Amino acid sequence: MKVGVLTGGGDCPGLNAVIRAVARRCHQRGHDVVGIREGWRGLVEARFEPLGPREISGLLPRGGTILGTSRTNPYKLDAVDDVLRNFEGEGLGSLVAVGGEDTLGVAARLHGEHGFPVVGVPKTIDNDLSATDYTFGFDTAVFICTEAIDRLHTTAESHNRVMVVEVMGRHTGWIAVMSGIAGGADVILIPEHPISVDEACDDIRRRHERGKDFSIVVVSEGYELEGLADESEVDEFGHVRLSERGVGALLARQIEERTGYETRVTVLGHVQRGGSPTPRDRVLATRYGLKAADLVHEGNFGRMAALQGDAIVDVSLEEATRELKTVPDDWFEVARAFFG
Repeated sequence: MKVGVLTGGGDCPGLNAVIRAVARRCHQRGHDVVGIREGWRGLVEARFEPLGPREISGLLPRGGTILGTSRTNPYKLDAVDDVLRNFEGEGLGSLVAVGGEDTLGVAARLHGEHGFPVVGVPKTIDNDLSATDYTFGFDTAVFICTEAIDRLHTTAESHNRVMVVEVMGRHTGWIAVMSGIAGGADVILIPEHPISVDEACDDIRRRHERGKDFSIVVVSEGYELEGLADESEVDEFGHVRLSERGVGALLARQIEERTGYETRVTVLGHVQRGGSPTPRDRVLATRYGLKAADLVHEGNFGRMAALQGDAIVDVSLEEATRELKTVPDDWFEVARAFFG
């Protein structure tokens, strides 16, 4: 059997580890493996490349994806027939789709509507995919953000400033909460639990009244703040390009205006996606890749590899993409215990 592999959506550390694991397991079972360039676009445009032992050598510690990626949605382009035709024309018998809600949503729909032989691997640094405890890439992003917060502590303290740190998180605040707890943030603002700017300022004032002349505020990029433009450009899945919204900068201005404390902003942006994956993400991505190859070999399509507890299991793609996994109240209360 010839097995195709694609990586879609935003890049993140660990993608190459998945590609390596899928290919290694498939090669051991006598299957050929073909890489599909730039996510679903590669099946729309018939862009393929071999993934033999030479091509996957040395991939484990490499960030990004050797296959490239895009946010192409074949349903938006009315190109589903192209996907099916090119898949068959290349002689592919199955597909491993590595991605988040959008990439796997396309996979689930193709399987449901056309019986498309696809299995999924959950990838999103936001950790917001349901039916799995963790997605690879998340641990690396939290590590990068925590290190940045640690470094900002020293300059904030030296200048008696409030430092606002904007991190990724379109609809959920997992990165903000986890890195904020680990980095000792004084206020954390996330989409699921939107405390007001006035509340945040009250927490900062209380801290200063206790003799602490600096504060660290962590905010998710998707936090809704009055005054943000709503006419920003959107991608093929209808998502606003949040980097243009400037929530961190606007929040910093409002904090300074309301408290009188000098406030600066750091937007971590795409640095959270870059570089080598952490050991945890390398291991998790490898386990996901092996599970996906097993599902392909068994012909168990329409499924996704998932982490539940410490076990790698499989769940339906429909279940995995049904809803976002948001930060629950008890996790936010852990963070909130240290506000102010």
